[in-house]
Amino acid sequence: MERQTNRRTLLTGAAAGAAAVALGKRSDVFAAPAILRQSGPVEITYWGSWSGDLGKAEAEVVKQFNESQQDVKVNYQFQGNYEETAQKLTAALAAKQAPDVSALSDVWWFKFYLNNVLAPLNDFIAAEKVDTTDYVDSLFNEGVRDGVSYWMPFARSTPLFYYNRDAFREIGLEAPPKTWSEFAEIAPQLVTKEGDTITRSAFAHANGGSYIAWLFQGIDWAFGGAYSDPDFNILINQPKSVAAGEFVRKGVQDGWATITSDSENGPDSDFYNGLAAATMGSTGGLVTIENSAKFEVGASFLPEEETFGCCTGGAGLAVMAGSAPEKQEAAFRYIAFATSPEITTYWSQNTGYMPVRKSAIESQAMQDFFAARPNYKVAVEQLARTRPQDSARVWIPGGDQIIGKGLEQIIINNQPAQESFDAVAATLAEEAKPVIEAMQALA
Repeated sequence: MERQTNRRTLLTGAAAGAAAVALGKRSDVFAAPAILRQSGPVEITYWGSWSGDLGKAEAEVVKQFNESQQDVKVNYQFQGNYEETAQKLTAALAAKQAPDVSALSDVWWFKFYLNNVLAPLNDFIAAEKVDTTDYVDSLFNEGVRDGVSYWMPFARSTPLFYYNRDAFREIGLEAPPKTWSEFAEIAPQLVTKEGDTITRSAFAHANGGSYIAWLFQGIDWAFGGAYSDPDFNILINQPKSVAAGEFVRKGVQDGWATITSDSENGPDSDFYNGLAAATMGSTGGLVTIENSAKFEVGASFLPEEETFGCCTGGAGLAVMAGSAPEKQEAAFRYIAFATSPEITTYWSQNTGYMPVRKSAIESQAMQDFFAARPNYKVAVEQLARTRPQDSARVWIPGGDQIIGKGLEQIIINNQPAQESFDAVAATLAEEAKPVIEAMQALA
């Protein structure tokens, strides 16, 4: 994505809808610590990254927090998508005008951690008596380094396989096939045309601006490949990853797969506008997809191949280390509220993101909601089979864009996957060097 900040620069130079529960008052749970006992509330600035239906839900969470107590006032500011938020935060840190708490995506938080600009949260967790064992283990642990929390799960997701139930029923299927190869076999039947013009493809891919590198990761894993190992050994140009790349290239060449031109909304918009019978997308897009589609929406686990492959994604919340101590403490009080069982329930029901607390998932409110809206349960059930993302995408500076541009060469320009991935691998290996050096320095 050309609009993204160069992440090498960051590493080396930067010092809703269908809620079934009400948002309750939380002043009894979030008693003010001593540092906040002052005349008037502590005001903090929160930078968020969601728009549309998700932005409305986010603003409502802030509103309810402000109304629930008098010690802290959150000033909410929308900053654009994940990349735009990270760009602005990089600039704000350099100008010493950073917010006190910010949403940071799975790709971005670690870069700020390496630059020592995120506040450690363990003392705040203890002061607020937040039960960290109640967070979904895999989601919570992604924000922990050497036993210290820096990034709390908030808007967490997995990719889902979305499909047009009406279109699938037209060809005699109630659900998608289990494997990618089986999907490729039935995909031509889902294509509709007017003359030689495709009016509905079987599948819409994301582009580089809408996280194709995140979504393709599941296909790559399903074929037995990987972008890298945890030690930054690059594997994307090895035979099984190349086979996954050739699979997506062939789908486009055979005429049943397309690539979205919408970088803002990604393939979700192609899907809910009826331009594709299926796509992969974040569970966080579920509320918009269901509200926008003129057909019955289905959601399922990602297809398999040699094995099952799916990763987590989304964003968490972090406190800036440069904020004054009382503002850091106030910022964490907001995080504790926003990730509480009651609020994560509200957030999930109004966005599609997964509840980040075990007690929320198990609550009667969520179980009743899942029974009425089964698509919302798919990501929760799929989560147990996910695995952490490859280091090449989430830790290497620019990794997401590097891989995404390589995939665009395959899908848009019909470049052989081996040729594209060889170039990607060389670039990733070079860009990994400052991360490895920074991690060694912190060890």
